[in-house]
Amino acid sequence: AAGMFLRLLSDIQWRAANPKWRRMTSSRRSTSTTPEPHPVALPAQAQVVICGGGIIGTSVAYHLSKMGWKDIVLIEQGRLAAGTTRFCAGIVSTARPVSIELKMAHYSNQLYQQLEQETGVQTGYTKTGSISLAQTQDRLISLKRVAASLNVMGIPCEIITPKKAAQLHPLINIHDLVGAMYVPEDALVSSANVSLALATAASRNGVQIHERTSVSHVTVQKGRVTGVETDRGRIQCQYFVNCAGQWAYELGHSGEEPVHIPLHACEHFYLLTHPLKEPLSSSLPTVVDPDGRIYIRNWQGGILSGGFEKNPKPLFTEGRNQLEIQNLQEDWDHFGPLLSSLLRRMPGLEAVQIMQLVNCPESFTPDMRCIMGESPTARGYFVLAGMNSAGISYGGGAGKYLAEWMVNGYPSENVWPLDLKRFGTLQSSRTFLRHRVMEVMPLMYDLKVPRWDFQTGRQLRTSPLYDRLDAQGARWMEKHGFERVKYFVPPGKDLLDLDLSKTFYKPDWFDIVGAEVKCCKEAVCVIDMSSFTKFEISSTGDEALESLQYLFSNDLDVPVGHVVHTGMLNEKGGYENDCSIARLSKRSFFMISPTDQQVHCWTWLKNHLPDDSNLTMEDVTWKYTALNLIGPRAVDVLSELSYAPMTAEHFPSLFCKEMSVGYANGIRVMSITHTGEPGFVLYIPIEYALHVYNEVMNMGQKYGIRNAGYYALRSLRIEKFFAFWGQDLDAFTTPMECGREFQVKLEKGMDFVGQEALLEQKQNGVYKRFTMFILEDHDTDMDVWPWWGEPIFRNGRYVGKTTSSAYSYTLERHVCLGFVHNFDEKTGEKLVVTTDFINQGEYEIDIAGQRFQAKAKLYPFSSLFTQRRRKDEVELSGYQRE
Repeated sequence: AAGMFLRLLSDIQWRAANPKWRRMTSSRRSTSTTPEPHPVALPAQAQVVICGGGIIGTSVAYHLSKMGWKDIVLIEQGRLAAGTTRFCAGIVSTARPVSIELKMAHYSNQLYQQLEQETGVQTGYTKTGSISLAQTQDRLISLKRVAASLNVMGIPCEIITPKKAAQLHPLINIHDLVGAMYVPEDALVSSANVSLALATAASRNGVQIHERTSVSHVTVQKGRVTGVETDRGRIQCQYFVNCAGQWAYELGHSGEEPVHIPLHACEHFYLLTHPLKEPLSSSLPTVVDPDGRIYIRNWQGGILSGGFEKNPKPLFTEGRNQLEIQNLQEDWDHFGPLLSSLLRRMPGLEAVQIMQLVNCPESFTPDMRCIMGESPTARGYFVLAGMNSAGISYGGGAGKYLAEWMVNGYPSENVWPLDLKRFGTLQSSRTFLRHRVMEVMPLMYDLKVPRWDFQTGRQLRTSPLYDRLDAQGARWMEKHGFERVKYFVPPGKDLLDLDLSKTFYKPDWFDIVGAEVKCCKEAVCVIDMSSFTKFEISSTGDEALESLQYLFSNDLDVPVGHVVHTGMLNEKGGYENDCSIARLSKRSFFMISPTDQQVHCWTWLKNHLPDDSNLTMEDVTWKYTALNLIGPRAVDVLSELSYAPMTAEHFPSLFCKEMSVGYANGIRVMSITHTGEPGFVLYIPIEYALHVYNEVMNMGQKYGIRNAGYYALRSLRIEKFFAFWGQDLDAFTTPMECGREFQVKLEKGMDFVGQEALLEQKQNGVYKRFTMFILEDHDTDMDVWPWWGEPIFRNGRYVGKTTSSAYSYTLERHVCLGFVHNFDEKTGEKLVVTTDFINQGEYEIDIAGQRFQAKAKLYPFSSLFTQRRRKDEVELSGYQRE
């Protein structure tokens, strides 16, 4: 493998030095074809066409062929593994903070370990281990959180002292370190050779591979992929997979029906040295120094070292194309800070001779997570791209999950954090992408404490009240491009200090949010919740009701004016969406979903609703501003503004009515707050928003009204044991597993999607259970806070992870929500989880390596509810969905 890499390097150096070759390649770039002969003709049709012959494309081909799909064509515009894969540093690292990324990297490591034996192609796989260094206590806490996740997955990992780190790698200078994390099973590979090995195995399984073939566009008819146009003719196909790396964006936009794939390339630099006087051992661990922004691995007795600088250089914003990536211009001035960091960490390298500074493009995405899944606009068009410099670590696992998705209709794990449908068209602006990746690349190694926010691409989608709220001290976060208020800074607070208060411990906004929560419980608060996704579905006959009854798990045949809380389930009974639906008339429904459901839910409904001209669906998210009035005095404010009685007798829970508020007509008022507190949500036609807000605030003065934000909302909903979709609920979680049987029409004899799976669970029991934990020996002022993703232990054994948490100002304790499993002690097999199993255990929550005792509950504290209502109404009155 090392020889292969050297050959590639000498190839690069020769080409860079040869002006004739440079002229030739620049002229080649201007055309889509190369003059080389193609001995094998392209097939006229195939089941699947994959575009891209790097680590990602070959992994998808390998896994599809393993799963029995043979009629596959892989097309590469240059040579196999000649793109970003060719220049990849070859580090396989499992230390990832996002659970699904950790699983992908772990699978990749296992796959590459046996690939050489399976294919006969040398991959250069060497198990070296890795050491991640911490220069600060906060960095050490972040490493401890990752280590806790690795350990419960069975991946060996330990937090070590600086002294131990120096023993593992003698060149490390440890004077400024406070600790490190050692992962002994991390590895090195030759990325190009791994890609060639995957291609070899795929080819043996029947996959046809065609190099020097360019895709011009994908043809789509009636919303489905029908074929691929190439410079060598057309291939008819049912599925197309875009694994074109940094060219995925251009390829997505090349067809008549654009597929938006938000990624952008940046230059990525790393240094290669000649061997040291005493050549480094090939088994020396890779060193990651995130505070120094660098990584260092051994390479042929010398080192390879790169990093993620603070001032990255975006590439190809204007869409310049080239067949194969050549080594870009050296830029020693730009690499200078990383070189200084390297010499500080390993002073012994001062005298080493530098071989080359490699500069190659890497593609990054708006949220630092890769892009996977089916296009929302073209059925059969799949995407896997935007690896954020972790292509070799994720390649194996990502290819496996995408292959499962294509063959089975869904992957074996929850991949929502990576799903293409988490983005809308608004993230596809080239200007947005260029600015965002300049922020994203440094963030790869920046310390990411809970609740941090991106700073670029902001103020893109805003409520009409944005300026009013901003002037009153609103502090903002962003969700799906929409600005939402976190909390309001009271007059006189040090704003600058608060914006910089990023910590794993008690945050500076603690008392501010506490005051907002208190007001929600004792008086009345207003929260702007305009970002929620809002659809209207109607029909000329009964088509709307009949279709929705089949697609949703709860009974929607309710009297006009009633609101139903329901899941939109898949065949396995898992939540594709969690929403509230109001019946506006006999034939029209108003659906409110989480903010980031806008693309996903629309696509799901479009794909599952009958193609009926009598049935219409409209996205009205932008038409309405939503104001949530929370608190016992909300009823007084609203009744005075509308001159209508709003008490429970006249306006019962889960009711919807069009009303006048102030001078404004046509306002949809719903008795639901998404928190369990009493109150109403007002859906206001956008042109009336400012008027209604002013009226509400003026009228509310005598009732102690104030603005509040989403942090207060989160605290309220978590202490009430309300789950939300995207964090607690996902496509692998059913209503039976989170205490929502009462939201399912199993007894009504109606067919609906997911029914069979739920009936089976009802009969046989569930294998995980949504549980509430109250931390008992946790000091809010002094201890590290839980946020999400913390391991849960029952009687000393790992049983699951938390999915969300918040401080309960009512209980004066931290509350964590999460799922408890029952793993067989000997086999690890999942067993049925009963109520007794939950109630009879002693629980601990692991927060950054420290375990805290916790009390488990399957039901919320009834004393927290400020109004006595029927049990089902209380539980129905609004599971928070962010």
